[in-house]
Amino acid sequence: MKIVLIGAGNVATHLGSALQQAGYELLQVYSRTEESASVLARKLSTGYTVSIEGIRRDADLYIVALKDSALQELLPLLVKGREQAFFVHTAGSMPMELWKGHLSRYGVLYPMQTFSKQREVDFATVPFFIEASGAAELDVLRELAGKLSPKVYEVTSEQRKYLHIAAVFACNFANHMYALSAHVLEQHGIPFEVMLSLIDETAKKVHELPPVQAQTGPAIRYDENVIGKHLDLLAGEPDVQELYEKISKSIYNNRLRKD
Repeated sequence: MKIVLIGAGNVATHLGSALQQAGYELLQVYSRTEESASVLARKLSTGYTVSIEGIRRDADLYIVALKDSALQELLPLLVKGREQAFFVHTAGSMPMELWKGHLSRYGVLYPMQTFSKQREVDFATVPFFIEASGAAELDVLRELAGKLSPKVYEVTSEQRKYLHIAAVFACNFANHMYALSAHVLEQHGIPFEVMLSLIDETAKKVHELPPVQAQTGPAIRYDENVIGKHLDLLAGEPDVQELYEKISKSIYNNRLRKD
């Protein structure tokens, strides 16, 4: 299968490498910027273009890994002259139906993982969520995703919206908590690395326990004495103080709902 990558960001970089290692032929990379397109093209030993008109028309599959706003903006231009091709996007939050009316063969290939160019990703651990316009297209995506990971799931666009929200809580918001932790520590001359063992053990626990059961700390029992002292310490940063209080109440209320 011959593939063109539309995009040269984090997802495209990792996905392109994984597809190449799985034996797929990458014909070309497209990006609006010369630097990002050329860097990924060199990494994949393939051609590139920064012009939509220059995107090849002989690919079996076009994988569009762009941010949501760019996908919506460029979609009519990307498919022009390629209406018979098979296009998929990799977005968690965009519906499959955005292709409808532009193409007859389309779908979604959503790898749910956090990607950074500086870190390698073991795709064997990454769940892929697929959706397609027809049975033949779904078979293609199932086979492709299956060569990258044993964790392949067919879900609807509606389900994928909630997957994406859940991923934001589990990944993006959790990482922001690490950033706030680092901020507090830095203000008092303590290195963030002292938190790593705690972070690792917290992540390991939810492999064995439901998150609600793994929860510890003053908020689970709403220890007002400890919580009050923490809020006093955060008085100089009202935004962080408010966040601490709201999250503490959310933890306690969530425990009550589960009880």
